Amino acid sequence: MKTQRAVLSSLVAALAAGGISAVPGAAQETKSGTQPTTVTAPAPVYKPPLLGAPAGRVGGGTRSGSARDIFVLSALVPEDSGLTISEQPSLYWYISTATALPVEVAISDPRATQPLVETQLPSPAKPGIQRIRLADLGVRLAPGVAYRWSVSVIPDANRRSKDILAGGVIERVEAPAGLREKLAQSRKEEYPALYAGAGLWYDALASISELIEVTPYDAQLRKQRSALLNQVSLPELPDEGGIR
Repeated sequence: MKTQRAVLSSLVAALAAGGISAVPGAAQETKSGTQPTTVTAPAPVYKPPLLGAPAGRVGGGTRSGSARDIFVLSALVPEDSGLTISEQPSLYWYISTATALPVEVAISDPRATQPLVETQLPSPAKPGIQRIRLADLGVRLAPGVAYRWSVSVIPDANRRSKDILAGGVIERVEAPAGLREKLAQSRKEEYPALYAGAGLWYDALASISELIEVTPYDAQLRKQRSALLNQVSLPELPDEGGIR
């Protein structure tokens, strides 16, 4: 017994010296190789705002061609305008296959004739859900403006009519009464449900995606995100690559 304790003590010391430590709330691998779930927060239920907003989601097409060029592209947005209380939120989109083709993001302000931003993104090295941080683009949203944004995969730079495009509408609004107080009194695991219940699509999706980044093996969180996407008539997405 003393020998076993000594071995265990040596193993713990070796792990600590190697920089491996337990992360509070992170899922731990079981002997069978499966990952237990850790989420205890309620599932987010999205309540679309009654704004009479214009149609938001566009595209979501499939690129055909050689086997390596076949993919599905989709903006992870509601069919109508999506709301946020953030000045510099994140935009999420999905591609089913990694691609080396150029990818471009464009954001348009309806009050201007030229795009607010139009720039190339790194081509996704992995399939799955992708993120665009407006802070990285230096873009700040003004309240009450319905911005249109899109992601385009460009098969032929000389024939832009062949672009595969997906996008949506985003509008920044003031936080509903009492929401900030609820957030301040809640755990981060409860944020997605609070945002979704307040009709704040972009904040709900961002908060649950950020939780998945912290605990990537939490199957329940992934199920909740898939259910959230399904609530706005987006198809279930394969659990692969991307930002997880």
